[in-house]
Amino acid sequence: MKKILLIRHGKTQGNLERRYIGRTDEPLCEAGRAALEGRSYPACDILLSSPMVRCLETGEILYPGKKPEIVPDLRECDFGRFEGKTYTELCTDPDYQRFLDSNGTGEIPQGESAAQFRERCLRGFRQVLEILDKAQWQTAAVICHGGTIMSVLDAYDPEHLGFYQYQVENGGGYLGYYEEENHRFSRWEKLSGKREAT
Repeated sequence: MKKILLIRHGKTQGNLERRYIGRTDEPLCEAGRAALEGRSYPACDILLSSPMVRCLETGEILYPGKKPEIVPDLRECDFGRFEGKTYTELCTDPDYQRFLDSNGTGEIPQGESAAQFRERCLRGFRQVLEILDKAQWQTAAVICHGGTIMSVLDAYDPEHLGFYQYQVENGGGYLGYYEEENHRFSRWEKLSGKREAT
């Protein structure tokens, strides 16, 4: 049985300010870097990443010296007109209110719909599995985004807890146990950030 780590990038300034940060290519903030340096995850044989700089910087901190393979479809949602804004800045926008009323499943003006975003994330994760099926590896780490992790687990967790049950803090993540012979996950565990035996 092989293992896949899904790890959310560290905090950016936009995360600290509770802004919608999707396509904006922000670096980690100092607090985000410091928090990551206090975490530790299992070693990996292969590192994969969203192309966003916050993910690449997270990978450098958690897995120094390991060159990531970039998977473009793992990037965060494009929040369109909501991008870079806070709830306070958006709360009088009727389009935003409709988005909230839809429980996040509605259209985002000039951005991706929830369905488009999830399908893209799953396409990216299928690419990850194809890469890993062909490789000699035991543990893979994938550095990506909160929304990406929620999309993947909503589809690949056999417990099917529901999309919003898979929210994870910056620097947090999940460990999945992958049965390569039948191409399925037997279970997922939330990561503690403490070194685990591999």
